[in-house]
Amino acid sequence: MHDTALLIGRFEPVHSGHLALLQEALRQAPQVIVVVGSAWQPRSPKNPFTWQEREAMLREALPAPDRARVRVLPVRDYYNEAVWVQAVQAGVAQHTPPGARIALVGHFKDATSSYLRAFPGWSLIDLPRQGQMDATTIRDAYFSATPDTVGQALAPLAAEIPASTIATLQQFAHTEHYPALQEEWGMLRSYRDAWAAAPYPPVFVTVDAVLRCQDHVLLIRRAHAPGKGQLAVPGGFLEQRETVWQSCLRELAEETHCGLPEATLRAALQSVAVFDHPDRSQRGRTITHAHYFDLGNAPLPAVQADDDALQTEWVPVGQIAALEAEFFEDHFHMLDHFLQITGLVGSAG
Repeated sequence: MHDTALLIGRFEPVHSGHLALLQEALRQAPQVIVVVGSAWQPRSPKNPFTWQEREAMLREALPAPDRARVRVLPVRDYYNEAVWVQAVQAGVAQHTPPGARIALVGHFKDATSSYLRAFPGWSLIDLPRQGQMDATTIRDAYFSATPDTVGQALAPLAAEIPASTIATLQQFAHTEHYPALQEEWGMLRSYRDAWAAAPYPPVFVTVDAVLRCQDHVLLIRRAHAPGKGQLAVPGGFLEQRETVWQSCLRELAEETHCGLPEATLRAALQSVAVFDHPDRSQRGRTITHAHYFDLGNAPLPAVQADDDALQTEWVPVGQIAALEAEFFEDHFHMLDHFLQITGLVGSAG
């Protein structure tokens, strides 16, 4: 018998496989901690629900006595396994006494499940696959429907989805978020279809500019999907005849009309970091080179939104943490890497 059992997942949305693992965790220990990943991510076709909404789905699928034994621990995506493991361990330690006997319940689905081996101090309970469902299949069926046909679209999968989850999905389809996520889901599918006939999946190369001045950072609001309306640092795709440096200067100028001379930016360049986590972009495997500039106490350069930017703004560094849930893909993590916002940072990627 263990004192605490852990279950780690994203639960986007909750399905029967999740519940089978959760029931095993409840059998293993009087207290269960469910680590809900991708917390504070902005809504996207891959992460359509807030961690609070996912917590509600988990609890609604359980009998009342079991709900009282479950504690939910939200953990952000750090795009760095070592830092993420540290954050999970720190969170669990807050809810368990020293020397507690801890079991980690999970299933090795594929390479993305390797994190289960990252906690050698905990007992690993490796279960076979529970059911045939995965959340990606549910999301694809869900976003291919309309608000009035969600039930029909999910009917072939209903045996693997708790009734409470289906009810939540039907209600969510009538919110303002559903059509926006549907549009982005369709755009991403078209994006992938465009290179589906390639001999192997392409690897995209992008650049980003983290420009700091007077303890403010230059951010944009994205004008187009994916991530329409979300915060990001200026950046974009590398063009065929450019170096990453040339591409960074071009994207900064195109999106913000920042007119700083190249020599000024060269002198302000502090470092360049590569962000290459396989899951950092839903568009496909995308590796970016982020350039960090610090202009010190110089006057804030005049900026104006253009190209792929809907809006530009100088945001105080001290306000970035409160905006975490509004950032596109891993751009909050990118700022965290350079500016040490969360206090849990590591190497890029």
